[in-house]
Amino acid sequence: MAEIGMRIGIDLGGTKIEALAIDEHGIELARHRVDTPRDDYEATIKAMVALVHRMEAETGKTGTVGAGIPGTISRVTGLVKNANSTWLNGRPFHRDLMATLSREVRVANDANCLAVSEATDGAAASVRFVYGVILGTGCGGGVALEGCVHDGPNGVAGEWGHNPLPWPKTEESPGPACYCGKNGCMEMWVSGTGIALDYKTVTGRARTTREIVADFAAGDQAAAETVERFEDRLARGLSNVINILDPDVIVVGGGVSRLEHIYDALPKLLPKYVFGGEASTPVVQAKYGDSSGVRGAAWLWPNKRI
Repeated sequence: MAEIGMRIGIDLGGTKIEALAIDEHGIELARHRVDTPRDDYEATIKAMVALVHRMEAETGKTGTVGAGIPGTISRVTGLVKNANSTWLNGRPFHRDLMATLSREVRVANDANCLAVSEATDGAAASVRFVYGVILGTGCGGGVALEGCVHDGPNGVAGEWGHNPLPWPKTEESPGPACYCGKNGCMEMWVSGTGIALDYKTVTGRARTTREIVADFAAGDQAAAETVERFEDRLARGLSNVINILDPDVIVVGGGVSRLEHIYDALPKLLPKYVFGGEASTPVVQAKYGDSSGVRGAAWLWPNKRI
């Protein structure tokens, strides 16, 4: 089996596309990002291809290509589904990207990429069963088994963001409307969007999640109550993940993962909700932060061809 040299990862986000080239040891060789051409499918493909060519021109090497997307490829149709970057849905993204690049490309959900990244050389390096959580504008989840993506026959393994909030209180039912067409999804409670919505619903004041977190750090009571509700909901949601999957570790990425208080709060809250009253599952912050997705996309190609 031939060794793989340079790997190129591309992380397709709602506002930016980031590309990263690493060598076989995970050392960064080049990195670039561009704005995402929102609502323009053809321009999105062209932007990703241009980034690959730029990385290869800059390094003088040809690399394997992996891409992380905010959705999944249907095994039935070969088309994108479940993407909150909705202009991708129903499109043959994988086929079009490979045809435009004239080579094989591996594509995975961005949360799966985070899990692979952290299982390979991140906060969960060499851990067998890693559950990756993205808490950003939205809320995603993915699974890495022995460093490889596990997505299941429907491509939705670990996708907890569109499960309902467990054990909802009266004031939490039916919950906010989600873009997926349902109400009360985890995404609408524990994402950055959900935290800001909860604060506004309770206080009547509009604040960004970043501002709420800053207010919390400064001792503001309304912000503290918002964070307390968020952490309790996060614990309820993750308790279901533990009850069903019982992963060896949960790694949290995305912008909300920077709220360090959650890593003290969750170990205390999870036993209240996990079946049996025990929850020794480590919950840790992603080592590579916002770069976990793009690194995981690069690591979709393992050290040996399979």
